[in-house]
Amino acid sequence: MRGRPVALSLLLAACAPSAPADTVFYASGADLQSINPIITVHPLAQQVQRHVLFTTLARYDSTLTPVPYLARAWSWSADRRRLTFVLQDGVRWHDGQPTTSADVAFTLSVARDTANGFPRLDDLACVVNVATPDPLTVALEFCRPLAALPDVLVALPVLPAHRAPRTAIRAAPFNEQPVGNGPFRFVAHQPNRRWVFEANPDFPRALGGPPHIARLVIVVVDEATTKLAGLVAGELHFAGILPQHAAIVRRTPGLLVRDYPTLVTYHLVWNTARAPFDDPALRRALTLALDRRQLVDAYLYGFGTVAHGAVPPEHPLAAPVPHLPFDRAAAARALDELGWRLGADGIRARNGRRLSFTLTTVGTADNMLEQLIQSDLRVVGAELRIRQLELGAFLAAASGGSRDYDALVTGVSGDLTLSYLRGLFDSRRRGGPLQYAQYANAALDRAFDAGDLAEAQRIVAGEQPVTFLYHGRGLQGVSARVEQVHIDLRGELAGVARWRLREAP
Repeated sequence: MRGRPVALSLLLAACAPSAPADTVFYASGADLQSINPIITVHPLAQQVQRHVLFTTLARYDSTLTPVPYLARAWSWSADRRRLTFVLQDGVRWHDGQPTTSADVAFTLSVARDTANGFPRLDDLACVVNVATPDPLTVALEFCRPLAALPDVLVALPVLPAHRAPRTAIRAAPFNEQPVGNGPFRFVAHQPNRRWVFEANPDFPRALGGPPHIARLVIVVVDEATTKLAGLVAGELHFAGILPQHAAIVRRTPGLLVRDYPTLVTYHLVWNTARAPFDDPALRRALTLALDRRQLVDAYLYGFGTVAHGAVPPEHPLAAPVPHLPFDRAAAARALDELGWRLGADGIRARNGRRLSFTLTTVGTADNMLEQLIQSDLRVVGAELRIRQLELGAFLAAASGGSRDYDALVTGVSGDLTLSYLRGLFDSRRRGGPLQYAQYANAALDRAFDAGDLAEAQRIVAGEQPVTFLYHGRGLQGVSARVEQVHIDLRGELAGVARWRLREAP
């Protein structure tokens, strides 16, 4: 397999003689970007921060309910504008210093500093004061009453005030040599090769106790075929695999395929500021023309769910939304009613303008998804040209001020409280790397203002500023030697401290 010898040399380097026998090797398609949660957007890096190296005030259980973690308890004031956390006593940083309320206040201060560019800065906009009356108590005051614990307080790990940087954080030594307080301690980082963490024997029983495995090594393996080779050879215990490789993994003794829901939804995004895509009736007609079940079956080999709205059905906040089923005849009738007439060349036109546009995508050797979309739309008389760009150019076209695209294909990562939806679809919030599909809709703005996320989902599904294609599913090849693995919407590493590694036969 192409690239296998190079990857194997990396893996063998990671398997140094000093590595304990119960070391789990986990493949990542890219380096973790940074171990500092204030600047990280890499999904796996965020999981390492929350579940491996640091602790968060609260964490989600398997039902996606917030439960105590670093904070052993919390309470609201009667007007729900003040939230008080009581921290677990005896939690220490890996250098021996105690974790206190000062660390929580420090973390929130750094995250709220606009100069640091915390990706979820807006989620902390309503925090007006942070008080630390004693080392184990921290109280947050908000600008308005809140209905629930903010997700950002579950997602953002607490940082050590005595070690983490307050300014110039993107170049800080802490990012490469972190000190945490979680179930694993940092050991080593070799850029673009591996991150090594070892079990923290002093992790408090009240927070789950020490991990069952001795070490976790995140190995950077960027080629799908190399990951597969590492799995089959027994050098990797976990590796994300392509759908077309699932059958090979299933046939390999000692390997299992794990597929699970994720918070990533794939969209065909329309430029609603550019005619003719400013017309919701046209957007709905084009959605009717797309055989999304075929996309899931042919492109994903069944490892996905047809999407009718922004939120995957496994999400506890998913609301019933209007469905636009695959119906070519209905799509053709709708286009006829809108005045788009078929020409002799099979392409529709209206008032001298052809229904011909460009689909912008990230360039790859395999554009099967885009070709399936192109084929479906061609059947109803819409001509689609595929424009492949490298990632930087794609992001500039998609989220730059000019919004230089007709339509584009992208996946969007969500969160467990759906706070990302407002950034995507609220017409009053301009700019930002994810806000592709902004469009003017007063009713949607009112739904967001009222916190009515169910109504917001219904409006977006009805207006179709994006055509929802599918909800992605994660797909991992896993060694059968790793036991007690449970993967859900929280991510692959949510239960890493409870994994056990059986001895090799």
